Amino acid sequence: MARTRSTLPIGFTMGDAAGIGPEIIVKTFATGLPEPAIVYGDVGAMQNAVAALELGHQLRVQIISEPEACPSDPSIIPVLNRWQALPESLPMGQPNAEAGRGAYEYLCHAIDDAMAQRIRAIVTAPLNKKAMQMGGVDHPGHTEILAERSGTSRYAMMLANPELRVLLVTIHVPLADVPRLITFEAELDTIRLADIACRQAGLQRPRIAVAGLNPHAGEDGRFGREEIEIISPAIEAARAEGLDVSGPLPGDTVFMRARMGEFDIVVAQYHDQGLIPVKYLGVEQGVNVTVGLPFIRTSVDHGTAYEIAGRGVADPASLRTAYETALAMTAR
Repeated sequence: MARTRSTLPIGFTMGDAAGIGPEIIVKTFATGLPEPAIVYGDVGAMQNAVAALELGHQLRVQIISEPEACPSDPSIIPVLNRWQALPESLPMGQPNAEAGRGAYEYLCHAIDDAMAQRIRAIVTAPLNKKAMQMGGVDHPGHTEILAERSGTSRYAMMLANPELRVLLVTIHVPLADVPRLITFEAELDTIRLADIACRQAGLQRPRIAVAGLNPHAGEDGRFGREEIEIISPAIEAARAEGLDVSGPLPGDTVFMRARMGEFDIVVAQYHDQGLIPVKYLGVEQGVNVTVGLPFIRTSVDHGTAYEIAGRGVADPASLRTAYETALAMTAR
């Protein structure tokens, strides 16, 4: 009998093997998973993580060749790797070309299988941009790779925790480039994606707030005209489409208002404007969701944490939350 999406395995990507990715994946499996999952990654790295955490009595790593071969035994961590094996002597806690290239390859293979509807969703452990560049991959991060590989032109990054949802108009670009990237089309597309993201989370009538780019949301043009000439017209266009949108609102208060329940999601204009409020509330419960892809992708709200890699002290809470979010978003 053919599997439906809700019965397919979740696909974890191991991320950078020199970081905490293998460790937090093993810890997540160790707590027990309610639905099947596989790992796109390196068998040796995953076995080393099991051994380092002294969980060999509870878990064992098993090589599989295809997602359909995912075993139902919760004590098995199934690993699929269509790339080369990483060196056994891979140094922990520092950028490495092979680990960086591997992180990219694992992600690409997971994307291909998600596009072919062979896995239910992708849950990504962190990668390192410098390590990827050392491995010959020049991408600013997960989001751009996901979009390019899947042929997605309209997408956005949302970070969420139990108190706040934030969607970004611009992502991994220099702050100096942000103003020219704030266009009517980008603004309107992001507002639409914010509505989609909330509806995927089960909200029937999302209340969207849009942050201004400038201090005090421009203060009637005194501190900048982007709010008057670009952001406000996009908000009006979204309202004309039937969306419930407020703004532009000052960035120094809009997140507090959303956290207090006035809005369901905030559209932020640039990376740090939106991510600082979410991460300040605690990365352990934060989840990164790429909105607009033809499949569900969730991720941790933190990086590779090289400084603690291999020490066994990494907190898997964000990865567990990302896994549970992916299950919830694909249950419908």
